[in-house]
Amino acid sequence: MERSERPSIKNVQNPDEINPSAAAPFTACDIPIDDEGRIYHLQVKPGQIAPDILLVGDPGRAEFVGSRFLRDLEFEHEHRGLLTITGTSEITGEQATIISPVRTTVTTSGMGTPSLEIVVNELVALNEVDFETRTRKSDFPRLHIIRVGSSGGLQASTKLGTPIITTYAIGLDNTGLFYEAPYPDEICERLEGELGQVVSSSMSTKSRFYGKIHPYVTRAEPSLVGALLEASTSLGVLVRTGLTVSAPGFFAPEGRDIARVKPSVPELDKIFSEFDPRMEGQRIENMEMESSFLLHFLGGIGYWAGAICPAIANRQQDTFTVNYQDAIKNATKVALLALATIRNRYPDVRIS
Repeated sequence: MERSERPSIKNVQNPDEINPSAAAPFTACDIPIDDEGRIYHLQVKPGQIAPDILLVGDPGRAEFVGSRFLRDLEFEHEHRGLLTITGTSEITGEQATIISPVRTTVTTSGMGTPSLEIVVNELVALNEVDFETRTRKSDFPRLHIIRVGSSGGLQASTKLGTPIITTYAIGLDNTGLFYEAPYPDEICERLEGELGQVVSSSMSTKSRFYGKIHPYVTRAEPSLVGALLEASTSLGVLVRTGLTVSAPGFFAPEGRDIARVKPSVPELDKIFSEFDPRMEGQRIENMEMESSFLLHFLGGIGYWAGAICPAIANRQQDTFTVNYQDAIKNATKVALLALATIRNRYPDVRIS
C-alpha cells in the first residue's frame, strides 16, 4: 500500500489537552538512551518491537509465550527482569483459519502500575520518537497492546481458571492520576463519582486516609473487546466479560487482611463484588494490578489496549488454584488471535 493510501487518525485528545512539550526535542534526561541506541530500562532499539504487543507481568511468562507461540524470532533481550521478544505469531481458530501470521512482541511489565508505567512509556517512545533527533515523528503506527495476566475473581459464580475480558477498569492506583487523559465516555465519569462515594462510605471517618482514596475509571478499546470475544468463540474458550479493579498492591489493596496494621478500607473485595455498575448485567468481575493504567494512558493517546486475565483465585469462595498454566495458555491464544484479527482488519493505521 502506498504511503498516501494509508489510513491515518488524529490523537483522540482534545486540542486544548494536548501537551505542548510533546513536540519539542526530548533531552537525554527525558528519554535516557544508552551508547548502543537502546532505551534505558528495556534496552531495546526502535524497530525491535512490533506494533502488536502482548504485555505480561512475569518474565517467565514472556519466555513461555516466546518459545510456545512465536516463530522466526528476530529479537530477544532481558534487562532488569524485563524480557522482550519479537517474532511471528500464527494462531488460528475454527472460524479464523484465514488469519495471516502477524509480527508480534511479548514484553514484561513487572508487577503493578508503577513498573508498567515505565515499560509502556518506553514502548510508546520506541514507536514514536526518532532517537537520532530526539523528536516525535510526524506519524507512526497505532499500537495494539493486550495484557495477559492472572487475577482474582470477585463473583462467586466464576469458575477458577476462567479468562475475564475487561470492558472497563477501575484504578485504585495513583499512577494514572499523573496523566490528563479525558474520560473515554460518560460511563467512566458516572462510575468514578459513584465508586468514590462507595469507597469513602466504607471507611471509618476517623481514618487518617478518609476521603483520600478516589478510584478513576477507564475503558478498554471496544474493538479489542469484540476481537477478544470473537477469538474466544473461535478457539472454544469460555470467558466472562466485565469490569476489572486494578489495585496498587496485592494484600490490603485487594482486601486481604493479614498484616498487623489494619486496612483502611475493610473487605475491599466484597465492596466491589457487591457493587452494581448498572451496565446491562455486567458486574465487577476481577481484581489485578495493572490494567487501569494501561487502558487509561494508551487510550488517551489513541492507541488500542485491552486485557484478558484468568481468575486463578475466587475471592468470594476463598479458593485458589496453583494449576493455572492451561488458563494462561488459553488466554494467550485468545489474545494473540485477537491481535491478528485486528491487524488484518486494520493493516496500516497510523496516528499523526
